[in-house]
Amino acid sequence: MIQNEMSRRRLLGLGVGLGTAATLALAGCGGGSATKSTTAGNGGKDYTGPKVDLKLWNGFTGGDGDIFKKLVEQFNAEHQNIAVSVITYQWDDYYSKLPGAVSSGNGPDIAVMHMDQLATFAARGVITELDDVAKALELSEGDFAPTVWKGGLYHDKRYGIPLDMHPLGFYYNKAVMQKAGLDPNKPPTTREEYEAALTELKKSGVQGFWVSPFQFTGGMTFYSLLHQWGGTLFDADVAKATFNSDPAVEACTWLVDMIKQGHSPANVGQDADYLALKSGKNAFNWNGIWQINDLKKSPSVQWGVAPLPKIGSQPAAWANSHNFTIVKQRSADANKVSAAKVFINWLSQHSLDWAKGGQVPARKAVRESADFTALTEVNSLAPELEYAAFPPAVPGLGEVMTTFYNSFNEAALGKKSPKQALDDGVAKANKQLEDNRKKYGS
Repeated sequence: MIQNEMSRRRLLGLGVGLGTAATLALAGCGGGSATKSTTAGNGGKDYTGPKVDLKLWNGFTGGDGDIFKKLVEQFNAEHQNIAVSVITYQWDDYYSKLPGAVSSGNGPDIAVMHMDQLATFAARGVITELDDVAKALELSEGDFAPTVWKGGLYHDKRYGIPLDMHPLGFYYNKAVMQKAGLDPNKPPTTREEYEAALTELKKSGVQGFWVSPFQFTGGMTFYSLLHQWGGTLFDADVAKATFNSDPAVEACTWLVDMIKQGHSPANVGQDADYLALKSGKNAFNWNGIWQINDLKKSPSVQWGVAPLPKIGSQPAAWANSHNFTIVKQRSADANKVSAAKVFINWLSQHSLDWAKGGQVPARKAVRESADFTALTEVNSLAPELEYAAFPPAVPGLGEVMTTFYNSFNEAALGKKSPKQALDDGVAKANKQLEDNRKKYGS
């Protein structure tokens, strides 16, 4: 059970790393122009056509999935002429199955997709444009955080309507802090405070900050720190990888030094950093917002969560976002498309309920409501939305991001120096980016 939950949480923010399956040749996907039926669509404001059945694919396999299904049930009860059925896969299976299902005409009508996957599936003709939805519903960048809103664009056309954002947060064990003489209600917020706290924890016999060599969560921590030091993973055109720059090497070195200085064991196992926080073996863990609900199920753990400390010169945090997309069909059905847009708009408006599953709502009005403020722990990470570091909207990015995370893995395991690991990673990433430009024609 623990392993299943861990796998689910790792995959919740995955998106990146799953690019291979999504790059399958999809010639003919959604290519049919025949129309089964027509109705006057108005971009999601309402649907007055005949009853339609919609298939919706998603990867919400944990507690968030239960909340999602209840919302769909509520929608169905309120819309007698639209019936949405939910089909759930693990995220890795989901992205593997989707291209083939669409190509064979067995794909869903609506698909929930991570922001960093939108460009790949848009480039392959799997999902359709949604500019009319945004226009009809009068949605604009001002209704969302700019980074989340822009993340739904590919070649200046909208393919995703954002539902949420899920960032990395700073979790701390209050009991462990207190035993080390630290104020459990004042977690460190700067590099100086962080390093001083680790020194005190070490004096009390605690390795306070376990550094995982895996993407979840060490690689995501490095991703955040690289941006905090002012670095970037790629140049402005995402034509060249830049994660071996001086700021990147400095950020990676700081993190690897946590191991060398004894603040972390070497070769930390997958999820061992998080389990150590829960069991009181360490004090600090940088992990996804999705862990909040898991910690709430552990009343014996005295914990808190806050935005990531500013270790570098500026605040930054890894983040991803779930978006709604409409899948292209071999034979278009205007009624289904119109009804799908109504569903997307409805659930976007009900994103406060979705926030209870451990997500920051994408819609600004919901995020600023008193009801969301009352969700204390989730709301505490909402400020990170202003400086969240989202992956760029580029087709085939998944494989390149895997190379980035593997480079950090080699550095964290001591197989290579930070400089050598990142240099080697950039060389491979640049080749992958060049191959992607040829593959996707951009």
